[in-house]
Amino acid sequence: MAAANSVWISLLVSIIIVILFIQAVPTAHSQNDEDQLIWAKRVVSGNQVITNLQFYFHDVVGGRNPSAIRIAEAPQTKNSTTFFGSLMMIDDALTVGPDPASKPVGRARGMYGSAGQTDFGLIMALSYVFSDGIYDGSSFSMLSINPATETVREMAVVGGTGLFRMARGYAIARTYWLNAATGDAIVGYNVTILTYV
Repeated sequence: MAAANSVWISLLVSIIIVILFIQAVPTAHSQNDEDQLIWAKRVVSGNQVITNLQFYFHDVVGGRNPSAIRIAEAPQTKNSTTFFGSLMMIDDALTVGPDPASKPVGRARGMYGSAGQTDFGLIMALSYVFSDGIYDGSSFSMLSINPATETVREMAVVGGTGLFRMARGYAIARTYWLNAATGDAIVGYNVTILTYV
């Protein structure tokens, strides 16, 4: 009986820590606050580490120096309203703020493709590689459907390297800015990752 109570108390303490951690994560800021913004927070509870990351993803499809380029498409793609069958390779900047000139914290590298025949759902196979602070050289991987036209999207974190080795978790994405003519976009990410000490 005492062992069962101990397990419940430990679980309750972990839940409280997670709730406090999530409430402490900044969700909005002004350009003037950017230097003070903490883009990553870690909480250690026993042998578990919960990390929350807040950053912006800059996907540049148009212009002279795109960070996302089409590498393949099916013959039917040109007739599809959802670009079904197209595949993009990306090397997108990750920054602290939505301004492309804000502090860089890493790169998103990999592929996404249009996987929906009737809706705009992107299959994402990406590595988010970080270059700032203690996360320098660490990465997490995402493999998930991104219903890109929805205001808020949830995607799965399926692994990682460095401080994110054995990662599991989820990413909440919100489009901050979109140029419908070029396809360029800035997307805010709030990522929660569970790893072990």
